[in-house]
Amino acid sequence: MSSDALIRSYYTAFNAKDWDGMLELLSDDIRHDVNEGSERGGKAKFAEFLAHMDDCYDEELTDIAVMTDASGTRGAAEFIVNGTYKKTDSGLPEANGQSYRLPAGAFLEIKDGKISRVTTYYNLANWISQVS
Repeated sequence: MSSDALIRSYYTAFNAKDWDGMLELLSDDIRHDVNEGSERGGKAKFAEFLAHMDDCYDEELTDIAVMTDASGTRGAAEFIVNGTYKKTDSGLPEANGQSYRLPAGAFLEIKDGKISRVTTYYNLANWISQVS
């Protein structure tokens, strides 16, 4: 599978809430750099992150643009996060079903046909202002 197709499959699985499908696209030693958080390593930590996010947020990504380099080892995606804040997340404003729409992006590394790093960025202050 091309790096472009791999990244698109990853975000298709995200929108389908197919967490197992997402995990299958990741290397066992996935490095996950979270916006405003610390680095997580490995599929188990990534699965914990997905479960936590699914508990607190309901999100769909739209306007997804994928870019890859010529080597096929790096890619990026830009998208709009359309979400509902379902359950209060620790240290963040109280949740009561607020909707939000937020531009975001991610940088990805690909190794041996799997995604080996995901680094996600979004404007946390923008999100807080939308849900406060």
